Formats: sequence, structure tokens, C-alpha cells
Amino acid sequence: MSRELKQGMADRIMIKTAPFFEKVGSLSKLNRIFICLLTLIMITALYVYFIYMPRQDRITQMEKEYSSLNRKLATYRHKAANLAKYEKMMAAAQVRFNLAMKALPDKKEIPSLLTAISNAGIDSGLEFILFQPKHEIAKGFYAEIPVAIKIEGRYHQLAHFFDLVSRLYRIVNIKDITIAHQNKSDTLAISCRAVTYRFIEKKANVKGKHKRKK
Repeated sequence: MSRELKQGMADRIMIKTAPFFEKVGSLSKLNRIFICLLTLIMITALYVYFIYMPRQDRITQMEKEYSSLNRKLATYRHKAANLAKYEKMMAAAQVRFNLAMKALPDKKEIPSLLTAISNAGIDSGLEFILFQPKHEIAKGFYAEIPVAIKIEGRYHQLAHFFDLVSRLYRIVNIKDITIAHQNKSDTLAISCRAVTYRFIEKKANVKGKHKRKK
């Protein structure tokens, strides 16, 4: 817009508003003050309605969004903290489970375990009269494997045998112990049951494996 055009527009505005200002100038001082105050109030009201209030609404909306996001962040942090705690608990439970599984051998390890029990008796100087594994007894997720044992030896040899068995990593319990003297000598006739345990792995049932032929 050229300078001459701007000046022309200003002149026209002054010409149109001149009568209004002349009338205002002829009014009393009190009336002029009242008109000024009224004009100021109108300008302020227009500013508040068209500029200030929309900005305040936007600020209020942003504050609500901030509060909502802050609550969500706190919730996610809490969940993340609990997740880390549960992961640690799960890891610890997995370690305990693995240790328990090591104490419960699977079927293929049973012969070596029975050999370890037998070797413990031989290393203690005991003489085996009977070493007879029996049928296993299912007990839910594990099975008991009893072994009938008859041995002969002395007190200290028997104590050494029990000590070696207790040191085996796998679980072996000695039950139903009976001790009798052998012909008034210090040799003992001992009968007992060594009970070890095997983990039974649950297998999922597969349905529809065999279908009828049409």
C-alpha cells in the first residue's frame, strides 16, 4: 500500500469522525470522562472476550492434558517398578525350581543314582546281601523309587554309609531300618529301604491324533 493511499484513508477517517469528536468536545468534562471510561471498558471487554478468554481456555485445557499425562506416567512408572519386582521374583523362583529339579532326577539318571548308593555302601566297607529296586510309586508330579537293602557291617561302617548317602546331591531317604547282631559278634545285619524320587513330566494330551477314515 502506497504512502499516498494510506494518507488518503486516514484523511477520510478523520473527516467521518470529526463530527463525533466535535460533539464530544462540546460536552461537559464529566460526560467526556464517562465516554472515555465507557470506551476503555468496551475495549477491555473486547480484548477479554476475543483474546484473553480463548487463551485461558487453551491454558486450562493444556493443564488438564498435563495432569492426565502426569497421572499416566506415574501409573506406568508404578507398573514398571512392579514388573521389575515380579521379574526378580520369577527369576528367584526359577532358580529354586531348577535346584529342586536337580534333586529330582529323571528316569535316565536313576541307574547312576542307584549305583552311587551302592558305591556308598561298598566304600563304607559294608557287605551287600540284597540290593533290589522295587516298582516306583506315583505321587503326583514325582514318583518314589524304593530300594530294598540288606547289608552286613559294623556300627561305624553303617554310620559312614548313612553319611555318604546324605551327601548325595539327589534326595535319598533311608527308611524302615532294622538292626540285629550277627552271632554275638560286633557285625550287624541291617535291613532298610532307600527311597529316592523321580520327577514326572506332565505331557499334554493330544486329541484327534487318530482320526477315523471315511
